[in-house]
Amino acid sequence: MPKPRKRLAGAAGPAGPDNKGPAGKRTKTKNPAGASATMGNSSPEKTSASKDSGKNLSNYWLMKSEPESRLEKGVDVKFSIEDLKAQPKQTACWDGVRNYQARNFLRAMKLEQEAFFYHSNCKEPGIAGLVKIVKEAYPDHTQFEKNNPHYDPSSKEDNPKWSMVDVQFVRMMKRYITLAELKTHYQAHKTTGGPLKNMALFTRQRLSVQPLTPGKSGPFALCYPHTRRTP
Repeated sequence: MPKPRKRLAGAAGPAGPDNKGPAGKRTKTKNPAGASATMGNSSPEKTSASKDSGKNLSNYWLMKSEPESRLEKGVDVKFSIEDLKAQPKQTACWDGVRNYQARNFLRAMKLEQEAFFYHSNCKEPGIAGLVKIVKEAYPDHTQFEKNNPHYDPSSKEDNPKWSMVDVQFVRMMKRYITLAELKTHYQAHKTTGGPLKNMALFTRQRLSVQPLTPGKSGPFALCYPHTRRTP
């Protein structure tokens, strides 16, 4: 049977951030045996998005993936947090991102940083669980695979355009945090100037990889409402 594949979604249409449509995305595949652990000679693209790729940009992230089956160029791009849990060592590469800003965020990630696993393009989008970064950015092998939905013929192996990281399952959320709940907090914080006022889930809706505001009053606080943990 084919390996499950994962896609980072979250395309923004007129009705909100989780309508169907093109977006930065990733498919889950096994790392090839010869995959390099370095970025080679790759350099950031000269786009405005590269301004957001500075060091230590964020200690916390939100990463979107589709939990429901959907074919893209004949390949099922479904990958839920349950699929991640089923992988060897509960670890997978976060590949297939084809948005420069999202790619730059991947490149800014550091080992052991945490990210929300966000289910997108589904009946009820929301935060399903927590993962951590276990391998920093290295070339995404899917850009060179002609039968892959995310093949990029313009990318060269000696100067790859696209990067991926490895993530490992940490735990499920104590409760599923829906997009509707997040939107309620976002709208309130726009008025009060709270930490969610610029949450990329609503301000940069097409981004499949996003930085988050840390702290007790930031997004991570929603996951620990009854604990003393400070993210």
